[in-house]
Amino acid sequence: MNAKPARLENLHTDKGKVPVYATGIVEQPWDDYSAADHDVWRQLYERQRQLLVGRASDEFLQAQGMMGMSPDRIPRFDELNRVLEAATGWTIVGVEGLLPELDFFEHLANRRFPVSWWIRRPDQLDYIEEPDLFHDLFGHVPLLMIPAFADYMQAYGKGGVKAHGLGAEALANLTRLYWYTVEFGLIRQHDGLRIYGSGIVSSKGESIHCLESDAPNRIGFDLERIMRTRYRIDSYQKTYFVIDSFEQLMDATRPDFTPIYARLAQQGSIPAGSVLDTDAVFHRGSGEGWATDGDV
Repeated sequence: MNAKPARLENLHTDKGKVPVYATGIVEQPWDDYSAADHDVWRQLYERQRQLLVGRASDEFLQAQGMMGMSPDRIPRFDELNRVLEAATGWTIVGVEGLLPELDFFEHLANRRFPVSWWIRRPDQLDYIEEPDLFHDLFGHVPLLMIPAFADYMQAYGKGGVKAHGLGAEALANLTRLYWYTVEFGLIRQHDGLRIYGSGIVSSKGESIHCLESDAPNRIGFDLERIMRTRYRIDSYQKTYFVIDSFEQLMDATRPDFTPIYARLAQQGSIPAGSVLDTDAVFHRGSGEGWATDGDV
């Protein structure tokens, strides 16, 4: 019998938090999930599905429905892969936790999405630092059913492999693009701004904050602006970037980023929460609609 894979979380030391990385691919130990594990999935799934009606993008909700996820039990990776591979050629692979950057990029470049096999504990329902099974499956995987987004993720992975050989600054620029699109992106659809970023759709608090709070800035998509903008991982976001469509993301990744990195190296980074004169800023409106400063 194969041993149950490890559950890897950050270490907290007297010098602060230390990320723990693993490179291995593991089989999902589905038979080992406890009743408490399945109940955590149920609570999170039911809460977020209810909360996301009218907040998440129509495409995200439709894609999630097509995958056949339900609150009844933790999904089986092999069952999801049959649906996902048939739709866009992607598969999910089980991992123990965070992957080193290059390993992560190589998976994406080959249309494989790493998913943590373990799910958070009942006392972590509202917040967990590491990406767990719920964050990965509920938040990330449905978007891979959308062809334009699936292509964007593969292009991002290929770009990551290239950036890895260009140095720390290029990697920082590219990581910000992932953060502000894949993790914390908003999209403009016909009836207003909606959520698609996985870090938002898998979080109760952020799902409300990003659309209903007056605190954050909501700025139209600008590739180089995003790649210069710093972020925080320990609080709600101060800035969100808004795309018009998933095709816009794919179009943005077509050019060679090498000259972009060279330009950005001559400019300073931008603190999270800053608004520039050139930004197209979305303001909260009354009801469904949103007003903007300038054309986006």
